[in-house]
Order: sequence, then C-alpha cells, then structure tokens
Amino acid sequence: MSIVPAGTQSRQVQALGDGQSHDYVSIFIAGQMFGIPVLQVQDVLGPQRITRIPLAPPEVAGSLNLRGRIVTAIDVRTRLKLPKNAEGKESMSVVVDQGGEQYSLLVDNVGEVLSLTSGTYERNPATLDSAWRDVSNGIHRLDGNLLIILDVARLLDFATSVDAA
Repeated sequence: MSIVPAGTQSRQVQALGDGQSHDYVSIFIAGQMFGIPVLQVQDVLGPQRITRIPLAPPEVAGSLNLRGRIVTAIDVRTRLKLPKNAEGKESMSVVVDQGGEQYSLLVDNVGEVLSLTSGTYERNPATLDSAWRDVSNGIHRLDGNLLIILDVARLLDFATSVDAA
C-alpha cells in the first residue's frame, strides 16, 4: 500500500559532492539519529492526541488535528521494524509535507537543525540494515555519530515496505 500519491517524486536534497551546505532536522528513534531535509519539515510538535484509524496498516498510528486540518500520523518505529516505545513514553511529531499532503512522523525526540557539507556525506553502506537502507538517501558521519538521511517519499511509500526484508 502506498500512502503517497502515485508518481510523487522525492524532493530529497542530496549532498553528492556539490560542496554546498544542506540543512537537516535531526530526529532520534531508538537511540539512532536520522535527518529530514529542513525544507520538508512544516512543524515540530510535542505529544499529540492521536485518533486510531480502523483497518489502517500497522505503520499508520492514526490521525491528529493540526489547526483544523486532519494529518495522518506515521509510527516511524513500526515502519523501521524497531521495538515499540516503552509504555507511557510519549512521542514527538515532526510534520512533513509530501506531495502537497501533510504527515506527522512520530519520533522519540527532535534534535537541532544541522547544516552539513558534502565532505561528511556517503552513500548507504552495505552494512546498513536493509529496512533503513530502503528509506535512506545516504549517511553523514559526524563526530562519533551516524546521521541517516531519510527519504520522506520512500518512508511514506508502503509499497516498498520493509516487510520483505
């Protein structure tokens, strides 16, 4: 199942040796740092009341009301085949725009905006978990950390689900 309209292309900015700086909002899921291109981020929210959607795929946590607009909430932990969050631990929401629609990505924490150059960029290494490789546009090696750049379009495309992995 694809939650993204067919034919929607990723607007993911890739740092492939162009020497320019690229900005990412850093997020944390199960202790791992991920990055979302800052131009795709519409809002960052604290814990929200999410309404379940009957018969929705497991990755769809439900929907939330964002200033009068219904936004689909995606459980990124489930999408990446990570264990459920500890009971009582509330998620933060990163609202992204994809194909003219807004989606709320449920994450553990939101960090800061990182401005990175192509000097730290690498394509996905072969050792990167296949579930993560399927939704990543590459990595940045930072001081003691690995920032995995999420391709929001592929993250929201359940047709390329990591179920087969």
